[in-house]
Amino acid sequence: MSSLLIKNASAAVTCDGRDSVLENVSILIRDGVIAYMGPEAPEAEETLDAGRCAVYPGLVNTHHHLYQTFSRNLPQVQNLELFDWLRALYEIWKNLDGEAVYYSSLVGMGELLKTGCTTVFDHHYVFPGGTSAALLDAQFAAAGDLGVRMAASRGSMDLSKKDGGLPPDSVVQTVDEILRDSQAAAEKYHDPSFNSMRTVALAPCSPFSAGETLYRQSAALARSLGLRLHTHLCETKDEEHYVLEKYGRRPLAYMEDMGWVGPDVWYAHGIHFNDQELKRLADTGTGVAHCPISNMKLSSGVCRVPGMLALGVPVGLAVDGSASNDGSNLLEELRAAYLLHRLTSSEKAPSGYDWLKIATRGGARLLGREDIGSLEVGRAGDLFLVRRDRLELTGADLDVKSMLCTVGLKGPVDYTVVKGRVVVQEGRLTGVDEEKAVREARTAVSAYLSRQ
Repeated sequence: MSSLLIKNASAAVTCDGRDSVLENVSILIRDGVIAYMGPEAPEAEETLDAGRCAVYPGLVNTHHHLYQTFSRNLPQVQNLELFDWLRALYEIWKNLDGEAVYYSSLVGMGELLKTGCTTVFDHHYVFPGGTSAALLDAQFAAAGDLGVRMAASRGSMDLSKKDGGLPPDSVVQTVDEILRDSQAAAEKYHDPSFNSMRTVALAPCSPFSAGETLYRQSAALARSLGLRLHTHLCETKDEEHYVLEKYGRRPLAYMEDMGWVGPDVWYAHGIHFNDQELKRLADTGTGVAHCPISNMKLSSGVCRVPGMLALGVPVGLAVDGSASNDGSNLLEELRAAYLLHRLTSSEKAPSGYDWLKIATRGGARLLGREDIGSLEVGRAGDLFLVRRDRLELTGADLDVKSMLCTVGLKGPVDYTVVKGRVVVQEGRLTGVDEEKAVREARTAVSAYLSRQ
């Protein structure tokens, strides 16, 4: 029986249903689950002295494209908007292989762990030459090496340029191939049990790269297997115009016609919903992964998060792909979200603490998990620690609930714990040799970008 004691933390921001902040508290994690929270210091196999630290629930990233870690900061796409940006980058992404996916996933998830994220959902949908199994294997291998909790998708595209879509022919598959690979991925990796480290969702990419048959059959398959459903929706006006012209309906109406609403569905971005559509999302329990930095970089617009929260729409936070973010830092996303909505919504904007709850409890809800997202006895032992006596936080920690959003954290957290295992210690990954990983990843990215 493994056990870890987080001893005498100066504060624990629990994000529980009572918004509790516990002072001078110890947290015992036994066999990956929080077994005790209180003033005592029970015996444990491993003890972490948290006397100068604030403790937070692990953050939950609800939308990413980890493979894009190896195509960020490319000068030729910096000033492009989504459709032109995608057309340019597909010519690079069509050269993905297992090595590029493993190391890009390792780098992206490593950065997420170092910035307090303990659960990563990745939307991978580029499978050159039908490489589904190999690329998902590479992603889960990277997650296992790092010790991060991973929710992967078997993403998909079946509309190439010749069909009126955006991607090249080499990265799309037939619907039958996609469904076969989706079922195989679920059988191999999906673990719906309490405190699971691996889950799978089905995720056709977008209405401009996946057809109606693929959406309908993916929904049917997912629900027969107990999987969740995810796709991009209402990210740009270009997408809205595409769907109106091709299908004669607005994007949400098109999705609803295909069965793509409900508490097992969440959309990435969700920027351009109107008032009636926001109410429909709330009524059906359909969620939205908010990606503020990506939305700003690609000039896509501002998601109507204050209105969503007022109606009860489930909302989580996400970094989105590294090529539209140039990083995988969910703490940075927290502060960007806070500031963006203060600018655009003033007093109606979510507070700093509201954003922390969106990035923890909100993300857990989108992923359909009741075992993560807060610090409570009986929940998973996922958390991170930040020293309050850092120079950059001096005078800034009077409100530890809001500090990470209003002030922000410039640099890695001090410790990250996933399922009771310390995976970041003093700002460094424990599961891999960082220097070696950097050397190997730099070699892999050079080989990948040099392919024609």
